[in-house]
Amino acid sequence: MTRICVFAGSSAGVLDDYAEAASRLGLALVSRGCSLVYGGAKIGVMGVVADAVMAGGGEVIGVMPTFLVDREVAHHGLTELRVVESMHERKAVMSELSDGVVALPGGLGTLDELFEALTWAQLGLHRKPCGLLNTAGYFDRLLGFLDHATDQQFVPAGHRAMLVCEDDADTLLDYLGRQMGQTPEQ
Repeated sequence: MTRICVFAGSSAGVLDDYAEAASRLGLALVSRGCSLVYGGAKIGVMGVVADAVMAGGGEVIGVMPTFLVDREVAHHGLTELRVVESMHERKAVMSELSDGVVALPGGLGTLDELFEALTWAQLGLHRKPCGLLNTAGYFDRLLGFLDHATDQQFVPAGHRAMLVCEDDADTLLDYLGRQMGQTPEQ
């Protein structure tokens, strides 16, 4: 893996665990020589993971639409900040730049980005591994819903299996790295 796209909240959330997990993920990326691709914000969980990678000497590429840059939430201390015209273009550029996807705790934007990446994988538009860093059980109910959707035959079991979930950054990145090395027959 060279670059990991991280979707994360622009809020810090209520638990300190979220920021701590984001920081640990950032350091784990740097220790593997992986660059971070993310939404480009200086705030919330997004800002924490970017700051951790930058502090560790890693590369960080932020991708942000103009209207968010204009709201002054852009992180200008990154290796590179790519300014795009729309949220749709943001997701496309982030996907193009990355080898895998990790979602940290976040809100509707994080879920939108994650599910679009999963949908693209389901449709065969990419073969990038997708994972959740399930800090403090944040994604437990979402995983329960996905299991229910699978039981109700709206999500095929093979597509459900495309989303791995771990509560430890190193374990999650190890899994994603193994998935990237697999051929379609494996």
